[in-house]
Amino acid sequence: MTRTIKPELLTAEAFAPFGDVIEASPDAVQLLINYGNTTRFHDLAGIDTTAGGGRTGVSIFRSTPLAQPITVKIMEYHPLSSQAFVPLSGRPYLVVVAPAGDFDASAIRVFIASGRQGVNYRAGTWHHFSLALDDVSDFLVVDCIFENDSIVNCVEHNLNENEQIVIQLPR
Repeated sequence: MTRTIKPELLTAEAFAPFGDVIEASPDAVQLLINYGNTTRFHDLAGIDTTAGGGRTGVSIFRSTPLAQPITVKIMEYHPLSSQAFVPLSGRPYLVVVAPAGDFDASAIRVFIASGRQGVNYRAGTWHHFSLALDDVSDFLVVDCIFENDSIVNCVEHNLNENEQIVIQLPR
């Protein structure tokens, strides 16, 4: 039986079990730099790309919205690294996650992120790929790049019919 989930607002507290919210929050450590002309929102995410001999890579992912209603049919995780997504298009998007460990469909959570919030998934956190909402959207992605193709850092799980969820977006 497919479940329907309404997205919850993305907050640092709600997302903490899965990773970090990357945003210029008043709660962040703020440092005045560049002779007082710049505020640095300091150390917003625990980027982890050192396992398995990889290197840190910066990429841009261009995501096309899925047809609605969105049915979640696949989840993935990266066992050797974190993966950070920062929106570049200023549009809201969906974040679908489940706790690390054996996949548990009943633990899937769905967040709606503003176009000013990024996320950093901890290594091992189950997540869906980028879910742009309104239009094609670009994301700056910081993750681990492996030069050796035999290193597996993306594990996918195809959800069976009983595990799938439908996301009910607010109107």
